[in-house]
Amino acid sequence: VPYLIKDLSELDGAPLTFGSKLFADNVATRDNGSVVKAKQAGLVIIGKTNTPEFGFVATTESQLLGAARNPYNAAYHTGGSSGGAGAAVASGMVAFAHASDGGGSIRIPASINGLVGLKPSRGRLFVNSPALTDPEIAVRLAVTRSVRDTAQILNVSENRGSGATLEPVGFIPGPSSRRLKIAFSTKTYDGRDADPEVKRATEQAAALCAALGHEVAETDNLVVDGRFLDRFMDIWSSMAYELVENARLIGLTQMRWVSAEDMLEPFTHGLADLYKKRRAENNNLLADAAAYCDEVAADYAAFFEDTDILLTPTLRKPPLLIGEQASDKSFEALYEATLDYVTYTPQYNAAGNPAISLPLFTASNGLPIGSQFAAKYGAENTLLHLAYELEEAQPWGARWPDVSAMRL
Repeated sequence: VPYLIKDLSELDGAPLTFGSKLFADNVATRDNGSVVKAKQAGLVIIGKTNTPEFGFVATTESQLLGAARNPYNAAYHTGGSSGGAGAAVASGMVAFAHASDGGGSIRIPASINGLVGLKPSRGRLFVNSPALTDPEIAVRLAVTRSVRDTAQILNVSENRGSGATLEPVGFIPGPSSRRLKIAFSTKTYDGRDADPEVKRATEQAAALCAALGHEVAETDNLVVDGRFLDRFMDIWSSMAYELVENARLIGLTQMRWVSAEDMLEPFTHGLADLYKKRRAENNNLLADAAAYCDEVAADYAAFFEDTDILLTPTLRKPPLLIGEQASDKSFEALYEATLDYVTYTPQYNAAGNPAISLPLFTASNGLPIGSQFAAKYGAENTLLHLAYELEEAQPWGARWPDVSAMRL
């Protein structure tokens, strides 16, 4: 079975550009833990997939690698940061592809390309390298066309060693007879509503769950509040700061004399400047952000004590046109637009909870709109049981874009 690896992860002997000119000639010398598991499962790795610079934005249009285009309409983007993976799977190039998620980067391209995208719980998967952030916000799994394939990739990627912090899920083969208590909301954590088409798709998803016998009710408990964005971005921007500060040294390790100004995109520079400014105001910035993430995790644990699933949109708007969030735009132009677009996903990276985007409905122009289902920490089985049931009730397997292997 052919498989593709996202270009934010190491595949021994293959290019590892991180979508950045700073690493244009870089070659990996080891396998990332997710690649180790893929090889152990017998997948045949045939290449790497496109990603924005360091996965920092929600569209795949880097200055080094260019734009990944949506198979449903090539004028539209594929999301990010696993946008190349999304395009490859939606078009039928491969049945599923490796992806990673630090703030929504599995669920976002799944939503935009009509795919299944599961972000597992923190600590669920096998890793062989230290976390880049504290808390660890990023996980690596895949985007797929079916719940079965997602369940199997989770099964082969789990950490079953002595250091495993969670009981393994194993392979979930189908739906459950258990009826769930599902809360839903179309509001963002700062009280705004979703775009009308996204709102309608989410309400349709809620109605579908109710028709299947689940207890469904709208909620105004958004769990996180207006503090969330700043605290999460303190962690996110710290990675950009380290890259900017060490750009010249990184170049020297590749036998190149480079500067951060020439090698890194405006958004990366802007994130680094944001972190530098905030750290000057608070020397305990990252420690405070980590403590806040612990609060968020506790708040979600309390929420899920009497609720099984929280249903929201995956993204606040339908898919965007290529260029709307292009990498040559200023940081100021991109920052608010990006965070407005992805307002429903990063809270689960902060808390460590599992969440899945399912391609239940489409916009009026035919482009996919994902619905996001989240559950308590460690409850991937609950999400997969429900996903199988929704897949049977609202099948998407026969839905193929015009640009696809099925239309050749």
